[in-house]
Amino acid sequence: ILVLSVKVKWGRELYTDIDVNTDEEPILFKAQLFALTGVQPERQKVMCKGGMLKDDQWNVQLKEGGVVLLLGSKESVPEVPVTPVKFIEDMNEAEAATALSLPAGLTNLGNTCYMNATVQCLNAVPELRTALSGFSPEGGDTVSTAFSISSAMKCIFAQMEKGTTVTPIVLLQALHRASPQFAQTGENGSYRQQDANECWAEILKMLQAKLRATNQGETAGTVQKKHSSFIDQWFGGTFEIKMSSEEVPDEPSTVTTENFLQLSCFISMDVKYMQSGLKSVSKPAQKLPQKVANFDGSLQKMKEQLIKKSETLGRDAQYTRNYLVSRLPAYLTVQFVRFQYKGKEGINAKVLKDIKFPIDFDAYELCTPELQNKLCPMRAKFKDLEDKKMEVDVKSKEAKEENKDVQYEQFWFDDDLGSNNSGYYSLQAVLTHKGRSSSSGHYVAWVRSTGDVWFKFDDDDVSTVTSDEILRLSGGGDWHCAYVLLYAPRRLEKL
Repeated sequence: ILVLSVKVKWGRELYTDIDVNTDEEPILFKAQLFALTGVQPERQKVMCKGGMLKDDQWNVQLKEGGVVLLLGSKESVPEVPVTPVKFIEDMNEAEAATALSLPAGLTNLGNTCYMNATVQCLNAVPELRTALSGFSPEGGDTVSTAFSISSAMKCIFAQMEKGTTVTPIVLLQALHRASPQFAQTGENGSYRQQDANECWAEILKMLQAKLRATNQGETAGTVQKKHSSFIDQWFGGTFEIKMSSEEVPDEPSTVTTENFLQLSCFISMDVKYMQSGLKSVSKPAQKLPQKVANFDGSLQKMKEQLIKKSETLGRDAQYTRNYLVSRLPAYLTVQFVRFQYKGKEGINAKVLKDIKFPIDFDAYELCTPELQNKLCPMRAKFKDLEDKKMEVDVKSKEAKEENKDVQYEQFWFDDDLGSNNSGYYSLQAVLTHKGRSSSSGHYVAWVRSTGDVWFKFDDDDVSTVTSDEILRLSGGGDWHCAYVLLYAPRRLEKL
């Protein structure tokens, strides 16, 4: 009896030490492969040096330790379990999520991971999915770039709900028309890698032009704040900017406002945590000329010093501008300014420094005193829940097992749908970059599923990870580094 041990490669799987008895018919070997892979014998193409294996004769020469290539897809037929059966109730959260179902991945169309990661992060916002599902052309506009991108996003979100891999060619083409920089190609004709945050900003700008604000309807005695678009309503915050001078204490402060869609966390030598980066730099992210951008945090500080002419003194005086948040959006985006333009090399080099970020974030200290006062009632409710948690923990756990429909308190102010009424946030999605410059490397999205379970979207490869792995994305080396964070409103359960 001649028994050989071979390796079988099937797609991404490699099976080692597979015994082959060449005294038996080849169909028995194909039955072994069926037990391993679930690919039925009639759907199998078994290849090795010499050709394709037939069912009734060994027409190819197998060698000890050789590699056999199996081609063929399995049908939805029962598989022989390779490992012992594990029931859902015996699995941890991550295993259960994998066993039940995985969401749709996105095909990489040639260095388009920057777009795929952006789409997966934005898909984590349920209100955006709802708004896009109801999107339709207005006034006969079906040719503008904003309409094209909004329609493409609607289409891709709908396809992703089916749970199978989606090829986002329509969105890519719309993005190329909206911003030709994303259509740049390299020497070999393939698309060049692009900056994911620039893609994020471009898509939001297009949606901002087309998605109408959500209308809650006014209740008695409450006048709803008006928003120009859905994006401003759910992703947009407002800064209150006060400018004054100690040289002219009698001169009244000037107060202006400025809207933002992102906060920038600038990285300097003394910044180790996201919170400290935001306190020193809390002006919105702007598309500054890369060659003059200062990445040490001095561009946009909470207390920015400037020289301007004082009408009272009739000469130049030193003024201070203070930036504080007067409106918090439901979904807060934070960009880590990790890329610095290097003129000699002509690239946006990456700052690899480890900057810790929290899963739960409190924006209270960034706010104006007036907004802080408005946040207090809901914050008190959170504190009350924490105080009661110990005594109701067991009861609520039992109740959850009986009733899966958990109800939550409202997270926005009565007069401002799309705002955050507590200042508390929970991390919902992370867009990471792996590599040394924004125009190279690889982008990946990490999106929270439930509790401690997260989905890792590496283009069309989707897997589950835990919160511990998310916290390891803080930088400090060549591993994936957090580049854009998306925080959702922290929800308060009704007891």
